[in-house]
Amino acid sequence: MDLENMWSVFLSKIEIKLKPVLFQTWFKDTKLVDLNNEYAIVLVPLDVHKKHLKENYNEIIKETFMEVTGSIFKFEYVTEDEYNSASTKDNETNIKDNNEAIFESGLDSKYTFDNFIQGDSNKFAKAIGLAVAEKPGAMYNPLFIYGSSGLGKTHLMHAIGNYISATSNKKVLYVTSEKFVDDFLNIYRKNETSNFKAVDNFKRKYRDIDVLMIDDIQYLEIASKTQQEFFNTFNELHTQNKQIIISSDRSPDDLKKLEDRLRTRFNWGLTIDILPPDLELRLAILDNKIKSHEIGSFVPDEVREYIANNCTTDIRKLEGALTRVFAYATIMNGSEITLELAVEALKDYIGKNIISKNKIEQVINLVANNYNITVEDLKSKKRLKKIAVPRQIGMYICRTHLKESLPKIGSEFGGKDHTTVMHSVAKIKRELKKDKNLEVEISKIINMIK
Repeated sequence: MDLENMWSVFLSKIEIKLKPVLFQTWFKDTKLVDLNNEYAIVLVPLDVHKKHLKENYNEIIKETFMEVTGSIFKFEYVTEDEYNSASTKDNETNIKDNNEAIFESGLDSKYTFDNFIQGDSNKFAKAIGLAVAEKPGAMYNPLFIYGSSGLGKTHLMHAIGNYISATSNKKVLYVTSEKFVDDFLNIYRKNETSNFKAVDNFKRKYRDIDVLMIDDIQYLEIASKTQQEFFNTFNELHTQNKQIIISSDRSPDDLKKLEDRLRTRFNWGLTIDILPPDLELRLAILDNKIKSHEIGSFVPDEVREYIANNCTTDIRKLEGALTRVFAYATIMNGSEITLELAVEALKDYIGKNIISKNKIEQVINLVANNYNITVEDLKSKKRLKKIAVPRQIGMYICRTHLKESLPKIGSEFGGKDHTTVMHSVAKIKRELKKDKNLEVEISKIINMIK
C-alpha cells in the first residue's frame, strides 16, 4: 500500500471517530509524505495545525494509524515550506530538527520489566522503578539507584525508559556520565563561530526532554567543571517536574568528591539499593538464560547449583559462567553438559574472577549473600541486629573453622579490634548451645567454602 492510499484509509477511519466540523478543520487537507522505521511525517496546511494535532489528537492518530499499518509510529507534522526547503535527505534532517525529532534516546529495547528477573534482593527496586515509569515526574524525583557492578541497575533504568517511551509521548534520554562529560567538553572543542550553536545543542539535548537518565554518576567525581553544568541541568529539569533517574555504585552520601549541593539534591527524592542476588534469584536468572539457549534442556540441576553457588555477587559473571560452559561443551564436539565438564570449563574462570583471594574474604561474601546484606555492611560500624549478627557469625567461622588469627579477622572485617572478634566468637558459641537452627545455618555456610 503506497503512502497516498494508506493515508486515504486512515482518513476514512478517523472521520468516523470525529465530528464532521473537526475532521474538516484539522484532517481533511493533511497528507502523509514520509514513513520510516519510527516516524510518520504528515504535511499540514498551517503552523496552527502542527500544534493542535500534536497536543489534542496525537493519541487517536497513533491508534487509528496502527489499525491501518499494524505498527506504532511517532508522528511529526510539517508545513509545505518546511518540507520543500531542501533536498530529500536534507529535508528529513530539517523536518526532524524543526520538530525536535532528531533524537537518540540511548535506550536498549532488549531490557524491559518483563525480562528483569525478580527476587528478594531487587523486588523493591523493581516496584519503585515501575511506579516511576507509570507516572514520571510525579513521584520519587529524583530516583537514585545504587549497588555494585553487575546487579541490574542499568537493566532497570532501560526498563523504566522503554516503558515510558512505549506508553507515552515523553522524550526519554539515557546516557552514561562519561557521555555527559564528553558532550559538555565538546562545547569547548568548537571554534568561536560554532561555540554558541554547540551550547544551544547541548542544552536542547539535555533540557528539552521529559526524562533524563544518567548511569554511573560516580564518574562525574573526576570532572569538577562538568559538575556545575550538571547542577544547572538538574535544577532546570527538576523545576519543570521532569523525571531524573541516576545510578551509581555507591550511595549519594558516599560520593565524597561530588559537590555537597549535588549530593543534597540526589537525596531529594528516593534512594534505593540493589543487593547481590540470593541463591534462589541466581538460579532463576540461570534458568531464564538456559531457556533462551538451544541446548538449555541438557543442563542438569547439579550444574546450575554449582554455578549459582560459585558466582554469588555479580549477575554478569553468573551469566558469563553459563555461557562458558555452553561454549566448552560445543568445542568438545557437543559433549553432554555434566558437573565434571562444568568444573573443567570454569576452573580458570572461577579461580581468577569469582572465588575470593583469601578465605576470610570468601566467608564475608558468603555470609553477606546468605543474609541479603552487602559486604560493605559487614565491614561497617553499623550495629543493627540484621547486620551485627551476620558479622558475628562470619567472625566465628573465620576463627573456629579457618583458624585465622584475631587481628587478621578484625582487619578483614573493616579494621575491628581483636577484642571485638573475641566477643563475637564467644557470643555465637553461646547461641549455638540453645539454637539448633543457627547451627544448621552456619554449617550450610561452612559447606560452601571451597
